[in-house]
Amino acid sequence: MDQDDPESIFSATTSVAGDRVTVVVTGEVDMSTADGMFRAATDEPAARVTLDLRGVTFFDSAAIHTLIRLAERYPAALAVLPSPQVLRVLDISGLSGQPWLVKTG
Repeated sequence: MDQDDPESIFSATTSVAGDRVTVVVTGEVDMSTADGMFRAATDEPAARVTLDLRGVTFFDSAAIHTLIRLAERYPAALAVLPSPQVLRVLDISGLSGQPWLVKTG
C-alpha cells in the first residue's frame, strides 16, 4: 500500500440526520483501516446506517468482514453504496446479492 498516493489515504467522515448515520469512506479499506470504518459507523447512536464507499479504491477481506459485522448489527437498516472496486470484490466474494448493497447505474 503506497501511503504517498493521495487515493490510498483512508478517511471516514460521519454525519447524522435524524436516526440515520452516514459514513463517507475514501481511500483504501484494509486490515489497518477497517476497524476505523466500523467505529465511524457505530460511534453515534443510530437506527439506520448508510455506508458510502463510492470513494474507496481498495477493499480487502478485512473490509468484507467489517461489512458483515455491520450487517449483523443493523439488520434491515444498513445501506452500502459501493465504488466499482468494492462492487467487484463483493461480486467475487459472492456478496453482491445482499439486500444492504445499493447498486446504482
